[in-house]
Amino acid sequence: MAHENKVMQSINTPDGGRCVDIFLRPDKTYGFEEFRRDVEDPSAWFPIGGHISKSFDTEQEAVDQARAAVSWFGDLP
Repeated sequence: MAHENKVMQSINTPDGGRCVDIFLRPDKTYGFEEFRRDVEDPSAWFPIGGHISKSFDTEQEAVDQARAAVSWFGDLP
């Protein structure tokens, strides 16, 4: 049986073209990744950040690191 990450938060840019997902792994660590959506295929999201393998002990730590690493996310209130 394949294990999947559970998305805890998904934060989108105002235009809906990018998002950051904060997720919980089966091993109980947290992570994040930035995704973009192609205008040609608005139904699919593609990872673009290269952050998927970073690991954090808490959800808040993952959020804080995502804010520091993803410029537009850090600019959101």
